Amino acid sequence: MNVITAVKLYVEKMTNESGPGMKIILLDKETTSIISMAFSQSDMLQREVYLFERLDSGRSNERLKHLKCIVFVRPTKQNVALLADELRNPKYGSYYIYFSNIIPRTDIKILAECDESESVREVKEIYADYLCVNPNLFSFNIPTCMNRLTWQPEALSRSVQGLTSVLLSLKMNPVIRYRAGSVPAQTLAKHIFEQTTKESSLFDFRTYENGAPPPLLLILDRMDDPVTPLLHQWTYQAMVHELLNIKNNRVDLSGTPQIPKDFKEVVLSGDQDEFYAKNMYANYGEIGSTIKSLMEEFQKKAKDQKKVESISDMKNFIETYPQFKKMSGTVTKHLCVMGELSNLCTKRSLFELSELEQEVACKAEHSAQLQRIKKIIADERIAIDDALKLVALYALRYERHANCDTCGLLQIIKNRGGRTSLVPSLIEYAGQHARQGELFNLVRITDAVKLTRNLIKGLKGVENVFTQHTCLLKETLEDIFKGRDVDPVYPAINSELVPFRRPPQEVVVFIVGGATYEEALAVHHLNNTGYKVILGGTTIHNSSSFMQEVLAATQGVQFKHTKSMLKFCASENF
Repeated sequence: MNVITAVKLYVEKMTNESGPGMKIILLDKETTSIISMAFSQSDMLQREVYLFERLDSGRSNERLKHLKCIVFVRPTKQNVALLADELRNPKYGSYYIYFSNIIPRTDIKILAECDESESVREVKEIYADYLCVNPNLFSFNIPTCMNRLTWQPEALSRSVQGLTSVLLSLKMNPVIRYRAGSVPAQTLAKHIFEQTTKESSLFDFRTYENGAPPPLLLILDRMDDPVTPLLHQWTYQAMVHELLNIKNNRVDLSGTPQIPKDFKEVVLSGDQDEFYAKNMYANYGEIGSTIKSLMEEFQKKAKDQKKVESISDMKNFIETYPQFKKMSGTVTKHLCVMGELSNLCTKRSLFELSELEQEVACKAEHSAQLQRIKKIIADERIAIDDALKLVALYALRYERHANCDTCGLLQIIKNRGGRTSLVPSLIEYAGQHARQGELFNLVRITDAVKLTRNLIKGLKGVENVFTQHTCLLKETLEDIFKGRDVDPVYPAINSELVPFRRPPQEVVVFIVGGATYEEALAVHHLNNTGYKVILGGTTIHNSSSFMQEVLAATQGVQFKHTKSMLKFCASENF
């Protein structure tokens, strides 16, 4: 149950089957990202892949008959047409063609007819049609998947293809459950079931021996938990995504002042960076202390490198220099990232904001919270987007409270020049009428002592880390693994596979509307206790991308549940 390993095995299969010798790999836009998430360029060089080209962009006409060409593309009509053109006038000596998903036989026939020079050696399907973010996390990079609260056809098609690929790469023929009442979740579940039935020979992996239950595919809807994407995050990976944005394991620091030239863009991959792999789930205070220790270790080694006084010292220096250089890059990279995170925390008063966000999400203290929110969002030093998220959390929490004053808070946002339309859109998208059950009653409050300021000693400037909020996904998975009856909330579309009261041992969760790194953290903790869970989503959200998702999903919708807010926001475009 490791999506990075699954993709790696497929890529290694491609490079091994083409045999020894210099190779070029021909990719499309999406498979370029799929490869780069699993392998660094140096890793591919070790597999004798020396050139990377895009099938869908301008290329030179120079013939390179001495090279073998590995083609790794998605099985789209556009790619088949481009590949047919390539085979009519082959540029390379031989072609090994791999499609990232199931391809129709008619398209194979088209390619065969174009291969008059018989330069194609292999045509195969490999099921690596998704982005492997973490070992337990995948994404399809679909920034917005709905319009008018229904699937965009392209997003639905891509999600069906991607999920089929995930199941095939993990060798699963699962029970398929979906969130009852969610049309998008049910629609996706039906399409996946139809695909697994149509391609039954591909999904004929094994019988479940000794009465072991089949695996589970659980399709959820983002609207059931709109709180998690709105909260500021305090673990390293989630915090970087929230404040700096991670895209395909890369972070753009080019707009950050005084960043070294070689670190304008940094790669954060647990598979390629041992330090990051060990600390991506550490909280802000812990990672600060760890980087401080790493820095001290580096300084000690740097002093040792200067002591070159004999032939033996020189030899030792040459042998250890690559590791020293690598460590130097790791230290500099994470110092750059942490330095910017620290600056943003101070600049945007994130400690104070996060404390209040957590209290709104976890405690029902309307009057006191309302006064604090009014004070904070009126402060010009608070970024308008941060203020708006606080109001959005309040609106979700106290939507039906007798003294709810969402319009009063929106007036403050409006006076500051902020766009207030997000809040009524959010209520239409994920208000109480849309959610399954009561979200806020499911939040568990941990020991009161842990809710006070958690001082992390050893690094100046780190004040507190709050982790009161528990994402809904954790509660859902615990219910499933404890064998509780989930049929009323998550019915099975292929109920004939459902064993009687036997919890699954392997679960793939897919969230329509995007997953978050906080949910990936919850899955990581569950896996550490012996469970086997993989999480995926149409995208991986931070609060900004989630707001865009909400606005896109509700575009063109006739608002029914926020009439008072709509009247207030009448001057804005809906």
